[in-house]
Amino acid sequence: MSVDVVHRPEQSRLEAQVEGETAFLSYEREGDAVVMTHTVVPPEIGGRGVAGALAGAAVGWAREQGLEVDPQCSYVRSWLSKQG
Repeated sequence: MSVDVVHRPEQSRLEAQVEGETAFLSYEREGDAVVMTHTVVPPEIGGRGVAGALAGAAVGWAREQGLEVDPQCSYVRSWLSKQG
């Protein structure tokens, strides 16, 4: 399943809309780092790779910006560990 992720810097989060439900990953900027704080996927759209798409987009954006990633969110931390 392809998931379109939209970055909403004014809200410090990335979002994905799937079947009318909104999933998001929130972050905080701290100097040269981005602290990824929370990933929320409604149960109605869980198990479809939405959280992984959000994490991948967030980490990709942070790296493109030259920012250090601080994965305080347990999902992002787990996702990063699986990426090698």
